[in-house]
Amino acid sequence: MVRHIVIFNQVMKCISLTFSIFFISIILSSGHVLAGGAYPYQLPRQGLYWDADAKAIVGALRKHVVKDQETLLDVARQYNLGFNEVEDLYPQQDPWLPSKGMELIIPTQWILPDTRLEGIVINIPEMRLYYFMKKIRMVKTCPVGIGNKDWQTPLGIYQVTEKRIDPAWFIPRLLQEKYGFKIMAPGAENPLGEYWVRLGESEYGIHGTHIPWSVGRMVTHGCIRLYPEDMEQLFELIESGTPVEIIYEPIKTGVLSGSVFVEVHKDIYDKIEDFFLYGYHRLAERGVMEMVDLKKFHRALQDQTGHPVDITLYQH
Repeated sequence: MVRHIVIFNQVMKCISLTFSIFFISIILSSGHVLAGGAYPYQLPRQGLYWDADAKAIVGALRKHVVKDQETLLDVARQYNLGFNEVEDLYPQQDPWLPSKGMELIIPTQWILPDTRLEGIVINIPEMRLYYFMKKIRMVKTCPVGIGNKDWQTPLGIYQVTEKRIDPAWFIPRLLQEKYGFKIMAPGAENPLGEYWVRLGESEYGIHGTHIPWSVGRMVTHGCIRLYPEDMEQLFELIESGTPVEIIYEPIKTGVLSGSVFVEVHKDIYDKIEDFFLYGYHRLAERGVMEMVDLKKFHRALQDQTGHPVDITLYQH
């Protein structure tokens, strides 16, 4: 009897999981954005199983026509992008006064980072967080604000050790003189927003913000800052012990349907001595050098648009 109950529970879990994936796939294929934060993308699959070694591209480019009195910051948040992602693509546009009626390409497409694709992965140059949900073979991704050059967000591997709602801010010792006190109570002026997740035993964390326009910028003292709607979602999903990997990967490469793509971001912390040589190493590691048009590759390294660019060498 007990054995039958166990089998029944396992079957119901499989049915529930299958329905969840099917339901989400229908929503995504319809082209509608789920309201209130990041929405999930299907991860690469091999047969019936998730293929953690198949680095691929998720999402798709979209289009947007600028409305009257709409800023690029409004557009960025509407599509769950950081300010940097719109600014890098349109560096000549005034972010506060873009041309009404202008058609924008919205860079809602990303090459997955070159990691184990597990738990939370934050790519600093990209200013973007990925949350990999292995059980349903999906990933959520959202923009982040990071530490400025004087207070750089530390790289490394952590675990979620604490979750707090309406957190007080324990101000770093070096900043206490500036603020005039040691602890800031929860509220509208608290830079941590409504949710806080601690990374390991460090003083750094992932949190919301009361200044949404700061997402996609280097403005924090080392912490990871999310839009309020993204932080609320993430807070509900993650558990204590969730792995968190913070990486520095300004150039990402991926293969999709036989074509090679590169996604190039700025070396914002000036960590790469030779950017072009670093890019060549990325291609070599992927084993796709013979498939690449080097002129296209060089242009992508120079433009640094922050979205996947096809650099395939097509034979004529």
